Amino acid sequence: MLPIAIVTDTDSSLPAAVAAQYGIQQVPINIHFGEESFQAAVDINDEEAFARIDRDGKLPTTSAPTPGQFSEAYQAAFDAGAESVLCFCVSAEISGTYNAALTARDLLPERDITVVDSRTLSLGQGYMAIAAAEAVRQGASKEEAIAAAESLRERTHVYAALATLKYLAMSGRVGHLAAGMANLLNIKPILTVRDGKLDMLEKVRTQHKAWDRVVELTVEKVGGQTIERMGIIHVNALEKAREFEALLREHLSCPTDIITAEFTPGLSIHSGTGIVGVVVVVAE
Repeated sequence: MLPIAIVTDTDSSLPAAVAAQYGIQQVPINIHFGEESFQAAVDINDEEAFARIDRDGKLPTTSAPTPGQFSEAYQAAFDAGAESVLCFCVSAEISGTYNAALTARDLLPERDITVVDSRTLSLGQGYMAIAAAEAVRQGASKEEAIAAAESLRERTHVYAALATLKYLAMSGRVGHLAAGMANLLNIKPILTVRDGKLDMLEKVRTQHKAWDRVVELTVEKVGGQTIERMGIIHVNALEKAREFEALLREHLSCPTDIITAEFTPGLSIHSGTGIVGVVVVVAE
């Protein structure tokens, strides 16, 4: 066991195998269908969540992991031999997860625990946890690992194209009439991470044009620099994610290994099924 354990939450979108590869422990976001509760990426995935949503005709609610869930993760790391814990949480702008992690830290006052608001989400957050884990493996101190993660965040760009406004209408974030008109006109909003939130950047008609625009935005941000890391995120759209990756490779010098990841229900129920996007990290 390394002296510093890395913890995050499932809004990081890290596939379980990738998290295990880097020794990262993920605390699950909670998903509630009425009185039934599930743990994201543990006992419910995107496919199962949207099968239930389409059957019931309503969205579930989400809640941050409890302080107890975080304290269990921290204690497990210490029991395994860690001397300190470094926890990266989904942006506090969109979730109470960061505050729950802080409360859990205070439940173990004798332990060395640092909680970081990632100010991002999905693989943007996941790559921060990976950067910290890599730094620790190379002998970095906790402060150096945090610096490595925060440096990566500043070089990370996220773009995604929504497939439908149906689920945003169900959530009340978009009126049903407006969503219906947008779907009729085949409008595909493009999202990005801005000020710690998933925000609408542009509206483009047709999936083909939306994907082309996402690629164009990514090329602009890369600007001829080396791509250090790249990931494809999707919700119930694995084949489309592969098509989108192929499109990116036509326009950019991409890394050989690209993570393809589910958004995971803590995030996906707010965006809807069919979304495809890219997370790109440029080199320093």
